[in-house]
Amino acid sequence: MTSKSKRFTGVFIGCLILIAPAFKTGPEFDVKAPAAFDKVKVDGGDISGTKNTAGNVHIFKGIPFAAAPVGSLRWKSPQPVQPWSGTKACDKFGPSPMQGKPVPFSMWSAEFLIPQEPISEDCLYLNVWTASSSAKEKRPVLVWIYGGGFTSGGSAVPIYDGEAMAKKGIVFVSINYRVGVFGFLAHPELTKESGNNASGNYGLMDQIAALKWVQKNIAAFGGDAGNVTIAGQSAGSMSVNCLVASPLAKSLIHKAIAQSGASFTNGNRTLQSAEEEGRKIMQSLNASSISEMRKMPAEELMKKAQGFRGPVIDGYVLPEPIVNIFKLGKENKVSLITGWNEDEGLMFGSPKKAVDFIKEANEKYGADAQVFLKFYPADNDSIAAVSQLKLSRDMIFGVHNYTWANIESGNGSKVFVYRFVRKPPATGEYVKYGAFHTGEVPYAYDNLQFLNRPWEPVDKKLATIMSSYWANFAKTGNPNGKDLPVWDAYNTTSKKVIMLDVQTESRQIPDAEALDFIYKKVSGQ
Repeated sequence: MTSKSKRFTGVFIGCLILIAPAFKTGPEFDVKAPAAFDKVKVDGGDISGTKNTAGNVHIFKGIPFAAAPVGSLRWKSPQPVQPWSGTKACDKFGPSPMQGKPVPFSMWSAEFLIPQEPISEDCLYLNVWTASSSAKEKRPVLVWIYGGGFTSGGSAVPIYDGEAMAKKGIVFVSINYRVGVFGFLAHPELTKESGNNASGNYGLMDQIAALKWVQKNIAAFGGDAGNVTIAGQSAGSMSVNCLVASPLAKSLIHKAIAQSGASFTNGNRTLQSAEEEGRKIMQSLNASSISEMRKMPAEELMKKAQGFRGPVIDGYVLPEPIVNIFKLGKENKVSLITGWNEDEGLMFGSPKKAVDFIKEANEKYGADAQVFLKFYPADNDSIAAVSQLKLSRDMIFGVHNYTWANIESGNGSKVFVYRFVRKPPATGEYVKYGAFHTGEVPYAYDNLQFLNRPWEPVDKKLATIMSSYWANFAKTGNPNGKDLPVWDAYNTTSKKVIMLDVQTESRQIPDAEALDFIYKKVSGQ
């Protein structure tokens, strides 16, 4: 596999505007010039921030929420933030987590990637946007968790900006967490020293530490610690799935938005297999102990420990396989928005010829091969190529978010499901991509202005609609609002989803039978 393909896999497995509305979009908070948040007291000390150009949104970037996970704190659960004296200027993003330099590839231009620098192990920082008029307000809070296949990503990505959502009455928080070997290495030594008989989920523990910070500190920004929505995309969506499943996040979250990612086919690593992988990494580094590995340069570790590394069923953060937690009703009870994009399938190289696709289907599905080929036809090579992209989309993303919606709805939670269908307009090499993976994010957070695309009026309208849905959901647990297309709640009988396109409308999910078939096969039912 080429290095570009590896980067492509890392982002996908994660398996990673100025809008002038022509109509009102539901309940809005007044956007007034907020009272002076010249100094805010948080864990660690006092901080100051900046304002947007209009002066009606306060912005705080690079707030430390835990101690730097370096040296002896590498591969430890996040520790309390180190206090500082005076007023800390939080006017720029903290370093992105340790990872390779960002290089645009495939459909992902620079706006989808972290800045070129700084990149560092010292990465546990978060950011806050608020248009509150005083610290006495109780505005709903949305905590954004980035994707990147658990090997890359960071909160400083341009399309994750929180100003537009702050103007819609949301206190918007974006957080960093450790990725790659720094966030998800397991090893018997680490398990033994942890005090919890677990290792490998440091990235998830960072997210939980950030949520605890929100509980303790968000009121100072006019936020309501009793109304917190977690939201994420790709690996961020998988993280949301893990947090809803984890007993350690109990009482920290109240609603969830999961965009293209979850783990409902027992795909996560067991502690035993993750520890074995950790042993091999230690051997490849010619190290004899974790202590030695903690002294190694971060760059050396990255070179010898490349590849996908995600959450572990460690018995602590995740007590058992995620699908079991949900089926047993042990998850944290939240309202849920979840969905995926029309064209986020992934293939390397050329698609299989129709004859080879049919042969593979017969070998894999036996007596059910004809049923499979009804859903993913291969009448000729062109049709087979399209089917392979749809199958990839459904296997990596669709089946997981669909299954989550079915289980959560069955457990009595309020669920809303979307399908993002709009192909973002493009020029040059980007024309060939449809409603691609991550393509919905700038629409959902009203951030089209950060992408260099030939936007059309319909795109700006869709961004207004989507961001209003997301904001309304964070406020009330229901995305619907005045003058918005009605988004019917999902249930396993009607299976209504909202199709986000040139025309936004609720209708029955078009491929439920195919997704049911895939789920039964991959889950062994």
